Parts: sequence; structure tokens; C-alpha cells
Amino acid sequence: MWSGLRVIDFYYFSGTGNTFMVVSEMKRVFERYGFKVNLFRIEKADPCRIKLTHMIGLGFPVALQGTYPFVWRFIHSLPRANGTPIFMVDTLSLFSGGVVGSIRRILKAKGYHTVGAGEIRMPMIFPTSQPAEKNTWIIHRGLEEARIYAEKIINGDAEWRGTPILSDFMAALSQCESAWRILRKLYPLRIDRSRCSRCGLCIELCPTNNIRMDKYPVLGDKCYLCMRCIAFCPERAISIPKMKRQANSKIEPAEILNVRD
Repeated sequence: MWSGLRVIDFYYFSGTGNTFMVVSEMKRVFERYGFKVNLFRIEKADPCRIKLTHMIGLGFPVALQGTYPFVWRFIHSLPRANGTPIFMVDTLSLFSGGVVGSIRRILKAKGYHTVGAGEIRMPMIFPTSQPAEKNTWIIHRGLEEARIYAEKIINGDAEWRGTPILSDFMAALSQCESAWRILRKLYPLRIDRSRCSRCGLCIELCPTNNIRMDKYPVLGDKCYLCMRCIAFCPERAISIPKMKRQANSKIEPAEILNVRD
């Protein structure tokens, strides 16, 4: 269906690596069908500089049944279009509710052609009593769903369905700074100085520039609990007290950081 539009600019944010895995898998499918795919990190990208002559992809995790405020800001700041095709994919552990319908309305009001919306279940960084084998199976199934979804986009079979009840409320909640302040108090991050090697990777990875170095990393008040610093800390020095996490991400930090800005 998209034979005349052979370039896809895929803007994404990945916290623990799940979204990066899904986006990378979709990229491989698109490239196998002859598309050129450019990856851009949402936290570093300028939405006003996107190329409306390319197909646009959006990828991000679900958070607070919506997504992170800086992802919302990127979407709200996209320029007006005249039928530019756009698709989205989110990764989630349970359900969203405040993503698909609300984002579709924003994009359609800006003049985009909303091609499809996919939601793919991936494992949490803080499993309860879930065995590692279960997480491996969830990843395997999620990547298969990503491949199928990418082929649907190519064939024109993808869908962007309607809006669940209370979608706009849940979308507004995830954009509310007060809600995030409450979450930061409930789930504060801690840095174990006895483990920390002061490598500075957490500073480089933080999407909101919330971490600075003062002998050891110091956390500010702009954290959105994306878990990126926790997932990629090589010394496992960053944690949320009393929450047992799974092993480090299988994605290398360089894979995310080396994506075009």
C-alpha cells in the first residue's frame, strides 16, 4: 500500500529496553520489504523538524495508563500535516486506556492519516513472583506481535481503533505533574554509594536531565520513573527500596544512545 512512500522516521522512547526491542523488530521487517527506516530518540528529537514527506512512527511505553509527559509534549508539538501517514506502538505490562484514542484525536486534528495503533505486552522490570522463563516467553510473543503488526502496516491492514471510556481522563492523568510527584514519593529512587562506580552512565541515559554528578550521582525532582537508570546501571546501584527487580536489560545502553538524535 505504501509503495510510493519508502522512508519511515520512527520516533521512540524506551525506558527498560522493551520498546527498543519492539521498535528494532519492526524496523527489521520494514527493511526486509525495502523501506529505509531512521530511528530517533523522542527525548532528543525536535518535533518541529520532522519530515512530513516520510511516514512517521511513534513508539513508547505505557505509564500511568497513558505515557510520560515528555512523550505527550512531543506529540502535542508535532507540526500540522496534510495527510502524512503515522502509526504508533506502545509497550505495556497490563493495559493502557489513555493512549490510543487520545493520541488519535490529537493527530487527526493536526491533519495526519492515522494508519494503525499497536499495543504489545512486554515484561515488567519489577516482576512479582513471575519466573524468568515466563518473561522470556512474553518477550518472544511480543516480538512476534511486533513483526505481525509491521506487516499489517505495510499491507494497509493495520487499524487505529476507537476510544475506551475514560480515555481522555487517563490521558490527562499521565500528563499531570501532581500525579508524578505523588508517585515519586511513593516509589523514591535510591543510589547505593557502596555499589556506585561513578561511571556517569545514568546521567547520560536520563531523558529529563534529572541526574547530576557531585562525587556521586544526585537525583533531582524531574524523575518520571521510566526505570532506564535502574535497568542499565552496570553496578545495580540504583533501585527502588523494597522492590525486587529482575536482571539487567538484555539491551546494551550503547544501542539506545547511538540512535540518531
